Amino acid sequence: MTNVGSNIPSFELPDADGKFVNISEFKGKNIVLVFYPAAFTGVCKTELCHFRDDLSKFSNMDAEVIGISVDYPFSVKEFSTTNNINFLLLCDYNKTVIKQFDIEFSDFFNLEGYTVAKRSVFIVDKAGIIQYKWIADDPGQEPDYTEIDSKISSMN
Repeated sequence: MTNVGSNIPSFELPDADGKFVNISEFKGKNIVLVFYPAAFTGVCKTELCHFRDDLSKFSNMDAEVIGISVDYPFSVKEFSTTNNINFLLLCDYNKTVIKQFDIEFSDFFNLEGYTVAKRSVFIVDKAGIIQYKWIADDPGQEPDYTEIDSKISSMN
């Protein structure tokens, strides 16, 4: 389980173009990991567009925003293009990373066996230590964006 104060688990996932990205490539930067249940759902679009619209603020605080869902690369690519998402989106299609973070949401949308990521935000510092953790039990709940901004700001 990933808790505040623990090291971020190591992982490698494909991006929307199928290119594998290792999370260790971001060591030395603050990271905002945004796990979302599924592309093309209303709350996910709202949440990721919020991060898109605030991306320059995160960049100014030396923070990389990375979105992760269990969707396949072709779905993530279309979602990214349709919504002008200008940060990295990764595809946990095997659900290995959501298991590492212990954020599996089983039977999503009342579909037996359909597992997605719980809507979650983890903030990781430049040394790879988790400094902030927020997990929603309700997939319709958005994170407290002000709290996220405040945490990133305090880390600089």
